[in-house]
Amino acid sequence: MIEFLDALLASPPDADCLLALLEQARSPMCYVEEELARRYQNKPLTLDEEGSAALRRVLLVWKKMSQAYALCARLVEPDARNPHYAELVATILHRCIYYSGMLILEHFRARRELPEGAWRNLHAFYSTAEKWGVALVLVDDVLEHGSQGTHCTAAYVTLLLLDLASPYRCSFREMNLIRHWAAMWASLVLIEADQSDLPACPYVVELASDYSLHRAKSPGSQGGDTRRLNTLRLTQQIKHVLHQLRDRVSPSELGLGEETSSHVIQLLSRLVRPWAQTESPRKFRRFAAKGLARVATGFEAMHFFVTGQAFIQPDAAGVYSRRELEQMFAFRERIEAAKDMPNLPLSHFQTDDWAAIDQSANGFRLMRGNAGNKVMHSQLVLISPHDGEHFLLAQIAWLMEKPDASLIVGVATLPGLPSGIGVRVAADRPADAKRFVRAFLLPAMPAIQEDSSIVMPLGVYQPSRVLDVTDGERTWQVKMHHIVQRGTDFDRISYLPV
Repeated sequence: MIEFLDALLASPPDADCLLALLEQARSPMCYVEEELARRYQNKPLTLDEEGSAALRRVLLVWKKMSQAYALCARLVEPDARNPHYAELVATILHRCIYYSGMLILEHFRARRELPEGAWRNLHAFYSTAEKWGVALVLVDDVLEHGSQGTHCTAAYVTLLLLDLASPYRCSFREMNLIRHWAAMWASLVLIEADQSDLPACPYVVELASDYSLHRAKSPGSQGGDTRRLNTLRLTQQIKHVLHQLRDRVSPSELGLGEETSSHVIQLLSRLVRPWAQTESPRKFRRFAAKGLARVATGFEAMHFFVTGQAFIQPDAAGVYSRRELEQMFAFRERIEAAKDMPNLPLSHFQTDDWAAIDQSANGFRLMRGNAGNKVMHSQLVLISPHDGEHFLLAQIAWLMEKPDASLIVGVATLPGLPSGIGVRVAADRPADAKRFVRAFLLPAMPAIQEDSSIVMPLGVYQPSRVLDVTDGERTWQVKMHHIVQRGTDFDRISYLPV
């Protein structure tokens, strides 16, 4: 397919033939690239060589598709007698915007920093559509699942809305939903020239810049290339949809995807403020920071650093299955030898050093080079801050990989100093008891209205079931209540004493 595009770019046929060939290639190209993208989407960072190579290949294809349609636009000759000329030009420019947008979207999905010129190219194609008077001419798009037509403005607005939703902060599932909703509702958004007689708008887009929608400068300082988004109808639509969802209308009936109502309500409620372009004040002030923070990942390493010792099952008997007992008997010589080995040194588990960029009362922004453990969005980590000695549990709120494979992450700390515990779902009979798994107990913090909670690996939580808890010296039971916080690899749950 890359060779096919290279051949078209090197020796293009006439505009009609070139457009027909590119249109025929769109569906198979989309299918192949989506399959390739599985190698880097929703993967831990930094990407391995296979994932990076797949990303480079997909980006190359989208870039060449954008170049091929741009070439087609240059080859089309104006024809005032052709009643379909406006639709033809609008279709070509729509594809230019679409594939320039795919370059941006692919960086979002790979959590990779955008290259220089990405937004400038997108702005330039939309500006051309405006100049040629075809920005709102309806065109067909086989890659869009909706029955209604689309246009250049809708394709352009889709990317602006996606960027407003803070894509590096979204999970992979959320990003796909937001993209679908942005494309579905983009036609409700109007792009207007920034005029002094219009009400003040906090955000604008400058078509000659390499930035997305950004905070407006002082009134009157913008040039003629400044545009703003009128999202009033979009905001009304979201509020109407939220009202329907709360009235028990399913998301699938509203075309919002096969999702649970609670998840859709939560995500839409989060999108109302940015898509209404309403400023959202920070809960806590952010301060510049300097120094190195130590970060550990994985429950084994985190538990070790919190407790300072290896985790030992409190009741060694009766916690092994028949298969495990048979393996222990078959390899008993190795087990006997292992008994004589000294305890694992502290250096068995290692932390990564991250440079602190800034901090607030509930989190940090950190940066490190390409060496270190891989991390994922929403993952649980253990952090020893640059200005403290204690370890704190934190969740990765957002992350981005730079072109040199260095990482920038934002982490949100969990309340309270953790203590290491072991947990297991209580069994009806002692013979059915499973082994304890590592977990953490967070104390109650009445000052910030936080009750005591337990942080455990994903998959342990079972609502209303009784949980055996041990701190190595004693064992007690609690009843699991509800999930307070969920991440890629953990659940933080509330509990009731038994």
